[in-house]
Amino acid sequence: MSFMKGDLLTRTRKLVKGLARAEPVWLKAMEHTPPAMFPRADGKVKRISLPEDVYIKKFFQKHPDSKHEDAIKLCGYNPPPARLFGLRVLDLKEQGVSEEEAMAVADMEYRVEKKEKKKAYARLKQIARAQGKKPPPNPYPSAIKEIQAGERKYVHDRFFNPKILEIVQKLKEDRAAEMQDRFRGGGY
Repeated sequence: MSFMKGDLLTRTRKLVKGLARAEPVWLKAMEHTPPAMFPRADGKVKRISLPEDVYIKKFFQKHPDSKHEDAIKLCGYNPPPARLFGLRVLDLKEQGVSEEEAMAVADMEYRVEKKEKKKAYARLKQIARAQGKKPPPNPYPSAIKEIQAGERKYVHDRFFNPKILEIVQKLKEDRAAEMQDRFRGGGY
């Protein structure tokens, strides 16, 4: 039905009128109360931009590694550091600070916060070692390490799960048999 123009209601009417399809049960109800029509954009979707977006770009230019270390958690309530940086710059500018100074202050605050997090985790590890316990997991892990922690189980399975080892062995045998067939047959 993608070659026909119109919405679902008009397409279905055309198919029923042309006897290409039996009349569906819902057609009369839909004709009685048709769905709301929304205005269409002329093929162009307007780009959403926020006032702090300029400063977020500058933040990522200055700290490109932050994209990987400070992941954006879609289900979290805390905004990512780049957005906090942009909001802080805007806040300082509203207070009458120049843009360069505001960016410098926000950058300094970001670096201080990052150092404090590292120090706090180092202190947690020291306390755990002093008590003879296993150190706790890092409360501020990088995004890459979080992904690797999630994949660790599958990597472990790759080398120790008997079913997977059996599949790998079968693939190796198939590949070896295919190579032997190639050499016997004189190539491709």
